[in-house]
Amino acid sequence: MNINFTLPFEDPVLVFLLILLVILIIPILLDKIKIPQIIGLILVGMLIGPNGLNLLMRDESVKLFGMVGLLYIMFLSGLEIDLNDFKKNKYKSLTFGTYTFFIPMILGTVCFYFVFKETFISSVLIASMFASHTLLTYPIVSRFGITKNKIVTITVGGTVITDTAALLVLAVIASIARGVELNALYWIKLISFILIFSLIVLIIFPIVGRWFFKKFHDQVLQYIFILALVFTSAFLAELAGIEPIIGAFLAGLALNRLVPHTSALMNRLEFVGNALFIPFFLIGVGMLIDYKVLFGGLHSFYVSFAMTFIALTGKYLAAYFTQKTFSFSKTEGLLMFGLSNSQAAATLAAVLVGYNIILGYNANGEMIRLLSEDILNGTIVMILITCTISSFATQKAAIKIAKTDLLKAPDFETSYVENTLIGLAKEENIKHLMELAISSIDKKNNSEIYGLHIITAEKESVETINKAKKLIEIAQRFAASADIKFHSLIRYDLNISSGIINTVKEKNIRHFYIGLHDKSSLMDSFFGNLTRDLLAKNDSSIYIYKSIQPLNTIKKFVLLIPENAELEHGFLEWYTRITQIATNTGNPMRIYANEQTLDYITKLKQKNNSLHFTEFEDFEDFLVIAREVLADTMLIVALARKACISYQPVMEKIGVYLKKYFNDSNFLLIYPHNFGKICEISIYPEESDSENNSLREQITNFNNY
Repeated sequence: MNINFTLPFEDPVLVFLLILLVILIIPILLDKIKIPQIIGLILVGMLIGPNGLNLLMRDESVKLFGMVGLLYIMFLSGLEIDLNDFKKNKYKSLTFGTYTFFIPMILGTVCFYFVFKETFISSVLIASMFASHTLLTYPIVSRFGITKNKIVTITVGGTVITDTAALLVLAVIASIARGVELNALYWIKLISFILIFSLIVLIIFPIVGRWFFKKFHDQVLQYIFILALVFTSAFLAELAGIEPIIGAFLAGLALNRLVPHTSALMNRLEFVGNALFIPFFLIGVGMLIDYKVLFGGLHSFYVSFAMTFIALTGKYLAAYFTQKTFSFSKTEGLLMFGLSNSQAAATLAAVLVGYNIILGYNANGEMIRLLSEDILNGTIVMILITCTISSFATQKAAIKIAKTDLLKAPDFETSYVENTLIGLAKEENIKHLMELAISSIDKKNNSEIYGLHIITAEKESVETINKAKKLIEIAQRFAASADIKFHSLIRYDLNISSGIINTVKEKNIRHFYIGLHDKSSLMDSFFGNLTRDLLAKNDSSIYIYKSIQPLNTIKKFVLLIPENAELEHGFLEWYTRITQIATNTGNPMRIYANEQTLDYITKLKQKNNSLHFTEFEDFEDFLVIAREVLADTMLIVALARKACISYQPVMEKIGVYLKKYFNDSNFLLIYPHNFGKICEISIYPEESDSENNSLREQITNFNNY
């Protein structure tokens, strides 16, 4: 077989191999010299591209993968944003978006209209390039685990505002240049298309997504479905007259609560994007850069310098004014500047549109373009310099903020290891239990996760051993897809309960997740003998889960807490885990508890905007709760063992209530960690309030310690 080695390479295998080697080697080399990977990929793209060594052409395949990478960046930024923080900081995002749009617009228009004598519409179009920016350095903050930081949330929100405004300016200027009359009909049509597009994405997409995830559980199908929605949204944005990157971001917002941040699906989305599509985009941007532009004459140099200076100054002033307006720290201001300074996607769209609009011909027969070749070359230089400065600024600020977060005293975290055990008894329950356990764990916690299957002496056979291996394999695959460290255990014991109890002791298990018992006869109890045996002999927190639908399709969580629950030693452990579910899924959680419990909870320094509190005195009044548990709602009930202070006789009727009111809903029952001596204190309701308050204070201090 003859392979053509002439430059640029055209053999698809060789081309793809070269790009993969770049994506593999460059980050390894740059990590050693502390240079952001983004810069390395852009520079290597410039080196191997048509303006460098000419190893590769910037052909349609590079453009295609690059566009996918750009849409991926915008989609992930919308998907990873904390919607509750986004709503909380919407006015700050609006303020930053206003600053970062109008400051560069004013500076750019004045400079190019009065200094470089460009036409007014050309000056406005050039200025819109400075106003927009691309979240090119978003993967850096993602790598340092600070995507939920308020500055990131505010900057992402401001990005949507300024990019939308800049791209609308582009659409209007392009229409003027092509001779379109900007009458009332034009504006009505443009606004109507944008409104219809936004309603389709933000309202219909979540409904379709929730239906799909309920019907189809295949993980590959779910991934393809998500990508299909992203590109559908991007295409609808184009039909509405705006850039597809806005559509990709809105798709991320629309699907935000259907893709939990700690889920296997999120891990796949981030992995594929960061490993392939986003690097392709960065390399493609590098291929556009022509270093010879810097030597193209004084006028070209002045234009490049002015564009770069205005872009840097405008974005710096916007970040600085936002920092001063809301009293942010210098590091937070630097992070905002770093994230918003890089010019790429919308900037390229604007300059290419302007460059391709032909206004006429001069006396020499040369084309008169809306944006000249000097502006095109200056844009490429500006992209390189702003992306370089943006990468260094973002990385410097991200490292400082990440270190600050690590050094902060944990106000609402336990300081001990909370190992987790998941019971792997039935194949249909494994995915649901794994989803629940993973969603309730903070990834920053170094606790271990174990999966356990028990084989009893009387049932030991080749068939049961093969079944155990199959269940373990299912759990391992799920954990691997979610990037979770997982230990599988097959234990041989006299009976199931003793096997679980002994494993709990050996592995220092604090939290045990188990599926709801299936009744085998009419005389069988709601929980079954195994669960009752575990509650009596096992002191770890036990979570009993019944799943009707996938966790990511749940819209709302309802948590019912009994009186004196905060006095239990295990309260902070399970409460932290349960509220973490709201954080990871982004869905609201309504907490029902009495006045004293709510007072205790609200005093905890817990940063979770998903939580809402309602005073609820009578634990037995399940009719009130039943009205809250609508479709796609999950009920969570904190219970107690008989020896504990928060135990109430009505808890024995929980099975009746669940069957009657919540049989078609997901529900989770929690039995907190049992420290015998503490549970034996003050279990009688007739004890005085002063004694209970004194005990509450003592145990609160113990928990905080």
